[in-house]
Amino acid sequence: MLAKALRGVGQTLITFGVVILFFCAYELWFTGLETRAEQKKGKAELLEEWAAPAPTATTAPNAPSAPAVELGDGLAILRIPRIGRDYAKVVFEGVRMSDLKRGPGHYPGTALPGQVGNFVVSGHRTTYGAPFGQQEELALGDAIVVETRDRWFTYRVVLEEIVSPRDVAVILPVPRKPGARPTTALLTMTTCHPKYSARQRLITTAELVATEMKTAGRLPAALQG
Repeated sequence: MLAKALRGVGQTLITFGVVILFFCAYELWFTGLETRAEQKKGKAELLEEWAAPAPTATTAPNAPSAPAVELGDGLAILRIPRIGRDYAKVVFEGVRMSDLKRGPGHYPGTALPGQVGNFVVSGHRTTYGAPFGQQEELALGDAIVVETRDRWFTYRVVLEEIVSPRDVAVILPVPRKPGARPTTALLTMTTCHPKYSARQRLITTAELVATEMKTAGRLPAALQG
């Protein structure tokens, strides 16, 4: 009787383990396929949009472009040489679950690429293609390049920290200084920490160091070599 009961328990545990294995495979592999498809589609749409005549400028000639974007729209392409020469992720407007399934998401209301203030981008670290899966590898001084319709913006990492999910002060225009008026252009990347957990947040802050107009066939200095 005991042996039969133990066999039943063993079979149940094996079944449970198989279910967990399939769930993990779905989370880590199948969701990545979804995201790759969305990234490919988003990049094609963004490049097509950029190839079309630009809307009438409403800012000074040398000012960073500030496109009007709707939630879910592609906004820019993020490139991080430290992670790889081929790393190029479309950043979508919004940080809803549906947005982050497609790739990194820009926090609405924070600065746009190149603007004075804090351009805040969030991304998954383990699932949905894990666009920020290697964020912990970034070191002080590393380049993060943001491509828009007509400009390359190069930021350099100035701070890395781990914070509580409730610490929203890191995404303020001047991080940790409520009400302060920004004078520099920052980029803040946020993701879950540690991997496979949402207990904390890994924060990487970078400061704009170069703005280059896009020229056919020429990459910005940070992406050359």
